[in-house]
Amino acid sequence: MSETAPPPGLVRPQPRRYRARGRAHSATVRALGPIALLTLWWAASATGLLTPDVLASPAEVLRAVGELWGNGQLPDALTTSLTRSGLGLLIGLTAGLTLGVTTGFTRLGDELLDSSIQTLRTIPFLSLVPLFMVWFGINETAKILLIAVATTFPMYVSTTSGVRATDPKLIEAMRSFGMGRLALVRQVVLPGALPSLLAGLRLSMTLSVIALIAAEEINATAGIGYLMSQAQSYARTDVLAVCILVYGLLGLTADVVVRLLERVLMPWRTPQGATR
Repeated sequence: MSETAPPPGLVRPQPRRYRARGRAHSATVRALGPIALLTLWWAASATGLLTPDVLASPAEVLRAVGELWGNGQLPDALTTSLTRSGLGLLIGLTAGLTLGVTTGFTRLGDELLDSSIQTLRTIPFLSLVPLFMVWFGINETAKILLIAVATTFPMYVSTTSGVRATDPKLIEAMRSFGMGRLALVRQVVLPGALPSLLAGLRLSMTLSVIALIAAEEINATAGIGYLMSQAQSYARTDVLAVCILVYGLLGLTADVVVRLLERVLMPWRTPQGATR
């Protein structure tokens, strides 16, 4: 069968060809940015553009890591900070998921709760630090609850939008087959809202690290924030750099964890940009 020629002035459309990229290639490209920053940091320190009183060199930071790890300060601080962040994140995710499903799936929950939660969501969680110190003192409760508050609202917004985006015809069909409300949420609504849930998890995990930094300013006697406070008192820029890098690595690890969950829970999705 002969192909007809396109009308004058137009060209025959050509499908775009995509080239698949391997994981090794993707990992190499992702590593270029950090390697470039590390190279610039090393070059600036070697040439004297960065003096030790401004920022320690990479070699000095590595020596500080060995020192802190050898005397046990860094492992103890990591354990304390991860415990705070993990407990606060768990409370925040549970609260955000429960409230999001309630307001997104039920009209009564939406009418009763959504406006109040949206109002609370606009309050910066950092402004709650003095109030939490008055309410709970300077113990661990205030630190954990501050992280919980910071992580609740991203999970709530993502869960609500994901639940509301569920196909109402599918829900009606399942109801016609006699499926109860709890079973609907568990077997239909939550699986359908999974992309939004993972997006909320990513935001909440990132915010848990940011809130951890603020929480550890509340008269901490242990944790990464305590190490930073001690290093500031003695002008140890190498230890300060170690603590900042630890916070950054915690945030990066949280993002990697969510990416792995996306691959496991949604294997049919192609990573964005993987074939471009």
